[in-house]
Amino acid sequence: MAIRREDFPLPDVTDERTAGFFEAAARGELAIPRCDGCGRLCWYPEADCPACGGDAFTWAATSGRGRLYSWAVVRRPFLPAFEAMVPFVSALVALDDDPAVRVVGYVVDADPASLEADQPLRAVFRPLSFPTVPGRSVVVPMFVPAEEGRA
Repeated sequence: MAIRREDFPLPDVTDERTAGFFEAAARGELAIPRCDGCGRLCWYPEADCPACGGDAFTWAATSGRGRLYSWAVVRRPFLPAFEAMVPFVSALVALDDDPAVRVVGYVVDADPASLEADQPLRAVFRPLSFPTVPGRSVVVPMFVPAEEGRA
């Protein structure tokens, strides 16, 4: 199924499942739904908690810290919108708050050759924009290398 939004490839900030994620990012917070029943973080948002089956969630701010779980250096743009970004690093970050929760994001301000598995990262919040969607941007969490034990 093709995506047919005028602002694609920007994220859809109106999707009820993820709107809280983008609202928090605009405030400079990395938030993940927390199950009201068992307290587990649940990412990607689901209708029911995979741990206890509960169906009520509250968006909870996390520390924004994590570890580099997996990554890829993208060197060829797969859409014209990404031409100005290459090379860039797309990554899975395991959150320190719950390492089973892995968030997809960009690693920025780092030499891709210097990245290592389990490297500490921290979230920063920056506007994501594309030349194919002029005048529009969405603040998203991106990740930068972090020193151990520092905020």
